[in-house]
This record gives sequence, C-alpha cells and structure tokens, in this order.
Amino acid sequence: MAKINLWDEFKRWKENCELVELSHEFSPETPHWSGFETMSAQQIFDYPDGFSVNRVTTVTQFGTHVDAPSHFVPNTRMLHEIRAEELILPLCVVDVSAKVAENCDYIVTAEDLKAWEAEYGRIPAGSFVAIRSDWSKRADLDNMDAQGNKHYPGWGMDALKFLVEERNVAAIGHETSDTDAPVSSAVNGYVGEYYILEQDRYQIELLKDLDKVPPVGSLIFCGFPRGVDLTGFTARCIAICPKD
Repeated sequence: MAKINLWDEFKRWKENCELVELSHEFSPETPHWSGFETMSAQQIFDYPDGFSVNRVTTVTQFGTHVDAPSHFVPNTRMLHEIRAEELILPLCVVDVSAKVAENCDYIVTAEDLKAWEAEYGRIPAGSFVAIRSDWSKRADLDNMDAQGNKHYPGWGMDALKFLVEERNVAAIGHETSDTDAPVSSAVNGYVGEYYILEQDRYQIELLKDLDKVPPVGSLIFCGFPRGVDLTGFTARCIAICPKD
C-alpha cells in the first residue's frame, strides 16, 4: 500500500478548504466567566534588552478554554493527560440559534440532536459536537435580569447522555461560559458539566464564529498547553472546512 504524502494532502487542503478561527483573542477584553478576574500582561523585558517578554497573570479557564475531566471531578484526567489523538476530531455543528433568539434560556435536547441527524446523518463516534447558539455575537454574555440572575442557553442532560451513551463522542463545545443554562443550574447545580466531565470527555467553552462552519464535514483542531496537574487552560481552536 502506498504511503500517504501529507505534503500533497496539505496542498490540496489549502486549495479546497478554509480555516475558521473559533477562539476569542486573549486580552483583558476577552469574554470570560464573570466569577474570574480579567487577565493582565506586564512587559518585563523590552527591545533595549535584546528581546521582548511579558509576564501574564490569568486563571486557567479564561476566555475560550478547555476543561479537562478534573475541572469538576476529582481523581480524573488532568490537562496533560488528554491524548494528542483527541485534539483533531470530526466536527458536528448543531444550530439552535433560531430557538435561542426566541428563548434566551433555551436548553438543548436530545430531540435537537436527532433532528440534526435526520438531516445530516449519524453523529460519528469520537467526534466533537458543538452547539451553535450565536451567543458569542452578544456584547453581554451574562444577560442578567433586574434581580441579578443570568440568562443564556445550555445543554440538557438528555442531550449529553445521548451523545455519550448512544454516540460515544469525544468532546463537546458551546459559545457560553457554562455547560448548563443558568435557569437549570440555579435549581439543579452544574449537573450537565459534571456529567460530561465525569464521562472522561473534555469540553471547550466560549467558542465563537460557529455560524461560519457547516453542520457536517469539517474538522476541529484544539490547541492548548500540556499543563501538568492543571484542570484547564486558554485554548485556540480552528475549524478546517470544505469550501462551498
């Protein structure tokens, strides 16, 4: 059997595919969970020293970020234990943006996923499933009401169990800062996030520009440091998509 020439494949990909940035830029203005302080950067060497270096102070789960299973579940995998083969995955994008536009508290259901499959085919095992809500286009991600309660969409437990128990996906992603919708977590706690991480999956939060990715046929590349004994870190995710 002839070996695949990856350089030729790469040339073909560049001609027939486009790259979509799925991560927010990393700066003090980056959207992040409201319970965290913003990141800061201090220049500690400048060009008169011969080079430029910054000292960065941030929480691990800042901006677009990965959550390893250990983020919620003790004695599970840390960031450095996520394998290289888990970082390049088939990408399924499930669009619920119209439902979210009508109901900011929308909770994604297993029926949403089954309706997607009826149109695009079975969700592949080992894939990355992202929910497109278009929430990343908002300036106010927390969307607090007059009583200080947050309102944004999230995953339902039935949807997560369907993906894990019936489709065996590798990871999930969303545009919000939490897996669970606040209307749900206020009553039940972060049961969805605990569940997906307890199943030894990872997730990417605060994704963006999922509207630029087709529902099926793309790949996602997830990059982040191999942080020893870290539960997460800021991530850069890129989708490679077939051109129309």
